Amino acid sequence: MKKTGLLLVNLGSPDSTSVPDVRRYLREFLMDGRVIDYPWLGRWLVVNLFVLPKRPKETAQAYKSIWTDEGSPLVVTSQKVRSLLQERLGEPVEMAMRYQNPSISVALDNLKAKGVTDLFLIPLFPHYAMSSFETAVERVKELITQKSLDMKMVVQDPYYADEGFVDALAASMQPHLEQPFDKLLFSYHGIPERHVKRTDPTKEHCFSKPDCCEGCHPAHAFCYRAQCYKTTEAVVKKLGLQPEQYAVSFQSRLGPDPWLKPFTDKEIIRFAEEGVKRLLVVCPAFVSDNLETIEEIGIRGKESFESAGGETLCRIPCMNEHPLWIDTLERMYKDWKKS
Repeated sequence: MKKTGLLLVNLGSPDSTSVPDVRRYLREFLMDGRVIDYPWLGRWLVVNLFVLPKRPKETAQAYKSIWTDEGSPLVVTSQKVRSLLQERLGEPVEMAMRYQNPSISVALDNLKAKGVTDLFLIPLFPHYAMSSFETAVERVKELITQKSLDMKMVVQDPYYADEGFVDALAASMQPHLEQPFDKLLFSYHGIPERHVKRTDPTKEHCFSKPDCCEGCHPAHAFCYRAQCYKTTEAVVKKLGLQPEQYAVSFQSRLGPDPWLKPFTDKEIIRFAEEGVKRLLVVCPAFVSDNLETIEEIGIRGKESFESAGGETLCRIPCMNEHPLWIDTLERMYKDWKKS
């Protein structure tokens, strides 16, 4: 007998702010070949010789600055989203993290125990990237095979320009835009340029010319950068913003390889030095607040902006549990069931 269920997957978080838990999380995350896409030995050397000796302690301190009584903001918010959808749908809904806990393995076991035969997977990443959307999907597929689950799965396509997603994002931003501001910065998570090139099915379009992300091209179905720009275009159109009111940048780079530019940390300082006094920053690559939004932008970014001469940097929260975002997830699931 057919029974449907929903699985939401986000990136992940350490189980606590202790250095061992953070080290365990970073090891699993960075040893993923879709995150650091070097051959295994090269990846092992980078992670174990250059990252893990120092970074866990620094990252643990950063997590301590955002940790709540309930735990990791990313996990707590994702659980609340799951509960809201569970109430609305009345069908099995599980939430998992690609790395650490709650794990995809346990989520699949729970769905199996509830008799789910047809699974709809929504990766909580609006844009396609091998280090986020792709690795989440492939890990779920891998575990379904390993566990020999009799479970058919359909995956929600990247929804960077989905009308419901754009409406929800714009609505979550609107209250902050009602206050005076000088510039709005769309800060997307950065990825290495080589990742964009690797996911280009044509192997010749991405970075072939300065305007390669404009218009329509088959490569854009897998091009993270093009999709980020398309999200920005859709949101600014919805909000009625003028070109001089906003900019786009990329944050959270790791390592020396060429990453998508411009860099958020550099842009924040540049704006302050050029006379921008009131800066708004929104992070549309994330649907739930986490270390990269709360600490990197809301704490360190704010300090950098003010130190460089800016007056106020306001971080616009992610959609988190915004009603229109929950509406969008519900609609995606119901559209799948109708198909």
